[in-house]
Amino acid sequence: MKKAFSLFLILSLFWNAYPQITRADDASTAKKPLNAPAKIVEESYCGKKIADPYRYMENLEDPFVRQWLIAQAEYARSIIEKIPGRTSLIEKMQDFDSRKAAKVYNLVITDNDWYFYLKRTPADETGKLYYRKGFQGTESLLFDPSDFSKNSQKKYAVSNISPTDDGSKVAVSVAADGSEDDIVLIMDVKAGRFYPEKIDRCRFASPSWLPDGRTFLYNRLQKSGKHDTDIQKNSKVYLHEVGSDPSLDREIFSRATNPEMNIKPEDIPSVHYDKDSKHLYAFVHNVDRRLTVFYAPVSELGMEKISWKPLLKPENNIHDFAVTEKDLYLYTPEKAPNFKVLKTSLFHPDIDHAETVIPENPDAVLTSFNLTSNGIYYTLSKNGVEVEFFHKKFNRKKAKKLQLPFPAGTIHLSTKGFKFPDVWVVISGWSSDYKRYRYDEASKSFVYETLSSAAEYPEYDDLVVQEIMVPSHDGVKVPLSLIYKKGLNKNSRNPVLFYGYGAYGKSLRPFFNPPFLLWAYKGGILAVAHVRGGGEMGDAWHKAGMKTTKFNTWQDLISCAEYVIDKKYTAPSHIAINSASAGGILVGKAMTERPDLFAAVIPQVGAMNPLRGEETPNGPVNTPEFGTVNDPVECRALIAMDPYLSIRKGVTYPAALVTAGINDPRVIAWQPAKFAAHLQAASVSGKPVLFYTDFQSGHGIGNTKTKQFETLADVLSFAFWQTGHPEFQPEHSSREN
Repeated sequence: MKKAFSLFLILSLFWNAYPQITRADDASTAKKPLNAPAKIVEESYCGKKIADPYRYMENLEDPFVRQWLIAQAEYARSIIEKIPGRTSLIEKMQDFDSRKAAKVYNLVITDNDWYFYLKRTPADETGKLYYRKGFQGTESLLFDPSDFSKNSQKKYAVSNISPTDDGSKVAVSVAADGSEDDIVLIMDVKAGRFYPEKIDRCRFASPSWLPDGRTFLYNRLQKSGKHDTDIQKNSKVYLHEVGSDPSLDREIFSRATNPEMNIKPEDIPSVHYDKDSKHLYAFVHNVDRRLTVFYAPVSELGMEKISWKPLLKPENNIHDFAVTEKDLYLYTPEKAPNFKVLKTSLFHPDIDHAETVIPENPDAVLTSFNLTSNGIYYTLSKNGVEVEFFHKKFNRKKAKKLQLPFPAGTIHLSTKGFKFPDVWVVISGWSSDYKRYRYDEASKSFVYETLSSAAEYPEYDDLVVQEIMVPSHDGVKVPLSLIYKKGLNKNSRNPVLFYGYGAYGKSLRPFFNPPFLLWAYKGGILAVAHVRGGGEMGDAWHKAGMKTTKFNTWQDLISCAEYVIDKKYTAPSHIAINSASAGGILVGKAMTERPDLFAAVIPQVGAMNPLRGEETPNGPVNTPEFGTVNDPVECRALIAMDPYLSIRKGVTYPAALVTAGINDPRVIAWQPAKFAAHLQAASVSGKPVLFYTDFQSGHGIGNTKTKQFETLADVLSFAFWQTGHPEFQPEHSSREN
């Protein structure tokens, strides 16, 4: 059974992660609000005095702050919804959606071949839970989250599915309005009914069933207010018996029960049971990719205290692992920045002398591996955009490259574990829709087993994809993906939308998203900059864009923008830059450092004030990625990477569309609020600086389909307006407020 429990706490998709702002009143009559008053608070950080003019906005319960957020949201909607072409974008997205009779995602397959998954049809706003026996089985509806919302103003979505090994029960996590404040429900599958208990405060629950099929382990937060800074601290792992009162659940693993493990208050503990090795695995999570894991025989659950043994420490530099009955497989960049896989004894591990099973490839990054009864399957990625698939039998030294059904930029690999031959791949590219195949080792062939309905998108038959290596400020070459329609003229007038991220070692791999590709359909160039801080070029690429090297992240984006200008694809007045979450640092710093280079910046639910990150609920757990104010060197790096603090009065800044979600548990709403207030007061360009807060959403996760479409239309229409596309110019508009 493969273990991969790293908590990056970041967005996994692009457009569907952005929150749509629900206006508080009729936006058509909204007047432009006055700039928020500055009330400077000075504070010393690492020997440097920092002036913070909008510190008071960190109190989201303050009546003035609340009213300012509402007024800004109303005004932003009054501008955005009048952009010509926005409505036609939404209509086209709805057209795309209607072509696919069913979209299936979050698939989980049990050992005895029960399929549990979410499915959304064109009539559905969010996914419903279904199950079937095998790929060919007849599906049955288990749960419609809208039923959970009937007596509430809130809108619930399913966020996690955890069935028992035999498929007789399933734990279903639901959350309202993008809050990610999960409630765990337990269903008897055959009876189609839920047990009476509802377990709340389960954002990191990750239920793990035990052999009896009646008990499971899960993480639960402490009782706390929504905006309480300590809401994520000191969470605990409990043991729950189906049908019992959750308040009586036994505490299994936490900072309190295991003080000898030095678990920090912000760390997130979890425990998972593996039936093959019959062991419990206790994880201590934060955003550090290097795993911290302990283990113990499952029999010790009956003891008063479990005698945990260390399995993996951060200094081992293990990023993932898999186990069999007796072996431990380790995924590591140690002395192999492109990653390798090692094997050692599970019960007597010797990592220093472990056998190399899959060696590092100097020309490609080892991105995933899975075990089956037929050997190891793994993937290699070149520059983050070209992926290959390999199979290596356990008794062979050499691996065999498998020819995919079509060239792919992305592979999602899954198996049932080392006792089963089953292996599946979901593959896609910039212009190729996701397709799922089962690889049949006996016939050496890929069998089409896509659960989602097929659809045709002739609008994208003539897309051109260019993969370019662009020299950055220090000579390091950065991968840049350009997607546009065939026949594009390099006349320096093409609208360009840059997307990047550059954090946590996460790679922006080729994805197929018809609504997002409307930028290219409308004649623009979609540019994906694979900047440092991501994982496209291996572990070293990640380390070259974090903490004290974070400046490389936005310098890479700036270099990519300069490249497309130099090559006559476009000009500064036609470039918009967009990102989300931690990507707010990327686009915010690129804008404040080179305001002359961009027409518009669109940070969505962005981390815009990282110096103050540790004062937010999700901040302390992120210090391994960005740094802490308690270390003088890292503190200075936090100041340098802070977009809010980089804004200077009297500068001609680009237009901006800044968003926040009031229920956001990852980036608290006051971070983008402070950035927007500061930018509105400082910019002298006359360009619009719009800020809106969604009062019925969070980080974008769990949004309804309609909200996803409307939000993406906001982003694309604003970017088209500010980059000069003729279809999106309001009457008598000069792209100014």
